Amino acid sequence: MKVGVVRNPVAGGGRLDTHWTEVAAALTQRFGEVEFRETTEPGDGAVLARDLVALGCGLVVAAGGDGTISEVADGLLQMQAETGEVAILGVLPCGTGSDFARGMGIPLDIQAAIVRIAEGRDRLIDAGRISFVEDHGRLASRHFVNIASLGMSGATVRAVNNDRRKRWVPAKALFFWRTVIEFVRYRFQDVRITVDDGEPVEARVALVAVANERFFGGGMMIAPDAVPDDGQFDIVILRAASKLKLILDLRLLYGGRHRNHPAITILRGRKVAVEPMGDPLANAALVDIDGESPGHIPATYEMMAKALKVRC
Repeated sequence: MKVGVVRNPVAGGGRLDTHWTEVAAALTQRFGEVEFRETTEPGDGAVLARDLVALGCGLVVAAGGDGTISEVADGLLQMQAETGEVAILGVLPCGTGSDFARGMGIPLDIQAAIVRIAEGRDRLIDAGRISFVEDHGRLASRHFVNIASLGMSGATVRAVNNDRRKRWVPAKALFFWRTVIEFVRYRFQDVRITVDDGEPVEARVALVAVANERFFGGGMMIAPDAVPDDGQFDIVILRAASKLKLILDLRLLYGGRHRNHPAITILRGRKVAVEPMGDPLANAALVDIDGESPGHIPATYEMMAKALKVRC
């Protein structure tokens, strides 16, 4: 099988870049001739993945963080829809959070991940498609494979992605610290949430997570019961409450022990629509799509059951 690799040189603060020569050599030793591509700006991952599939690559490896993995998956799903060409997603996790790999049981050690790409099995998982509003006001849509959320998480991932300390600060510590800071600053927002054809839920929220997998935010188990191939999203709503109490309860997220928290509501469904209530500008919550925040609500999330093959 012809193999392509899409690498993000700045993922995880550039940690992978330091050892890329050795990593590329290990990939070539395992797979023979490998087509390497490198991203230079947001969105490149999808474009480069499409190019690699067009070149005949049946396995496309995303070497980067959750954002890179998501972009590459987006490109593979685009090509699958347009041409019928099915390529397998491989994951070489080297980002700040690495939550997709954590949820799929893919090793976070680079050499172990290369072995898994070469020797692992292929699993058919669900994907999501989100339609939202970009920062510049344009309507946009793209696929996601892990978790797409809105609210405080959007502000947090922007802060984490811009934090120069991510090169040497452990992901869990960095995400926790930035979450606390952004939470203190955050203004709860009023939104209307509609799941499938159910009655709309109107709430003042800190966070709404539409989850295909369990983890986000550098290891927070926000959706403890999510399964990536069951054809359903787990929708986790964190309602407004005492900020001090919620900050103290953040520890519950790491172990998935928040199911019965009074501020938490968990729903399941295949389609989720979220729109601002009242002042649309004041309540235009930022979205977080697999660790990147490119825009805000209104947003619609749609399930694509068993849409993507992942080597894990």
